[in-house]
Amino acid sequence: MTSRRLLLFDFDGVIADSYEIYREISRLTFEALGMLHLGGEEAYLDLFEENFYESLTKRGVDLEAFGKASRSIVPRFDGRIIPLFKDVMPVIEELARRHTLVIVSSNSRHFITRALEGSGYQSLFADILGSDFMLSKVKKIAHALAMQGVAGEHAYFIGDTAGDIREAKKAEVKTIAVTWGWHSKERLLKANPDFLIDTPGELLTFE
Repeated sequence: MTSRRLLLFDFDGVIADSYEIYREISRLTFEALGMLHLGGEEAYLDLFEENFYESLTKRGVDLEAFGKASRSIVPRFDGRIIPLFKDVMPVIEELARRHTLVIVSSNSRHFITRALEGSGYQSLFADILGSDFMLSKVKKIAHALAMQGVAGEHAYFIGDTAGDIREAKKAEVKTIAVTWGWHSKERLLKANPDFLIDTPGELLTFE
């Protein structure tokens, strides 16, 4: 990356070490809906092989009912307790000096903002596009490109699930899969990312 680029970051699994919290929220939600078979670890990870909400629909989950049940459970969890990956944040600070950063997530903007507020990192991002904006990451990426006035060839999406990579490819941006998140390297490779990295510091090598 030799000039200012648009870097699109997934939040959970890339910036935030939130797997255990969100798996528990989802498990309780599925329990409330009487769909316990979706609460197991492998079944849960399978939901992120593509867009999370599309996966739910394909498995017979009513999104309105899922959202209602989830909203009744989320207040038990405080977004400010979600830990951020400590070795990721210094890299993001450095990248923000040189590039435009936007969060594109299946999580809600409210929860993401609460997680970032206490750390002071919220100001590093030009925008946060969460599930309350729209559900499709393909559309969110297209929106970010339009709002920032950047062509797809000058944008990178950084994600930790196969679904992230597949959606970003549909949006025609470059893809970077990270192995410290929710999906294993094997799952990520099947999605054919443009790049795959094992440590946050490697993000700086694209300079």
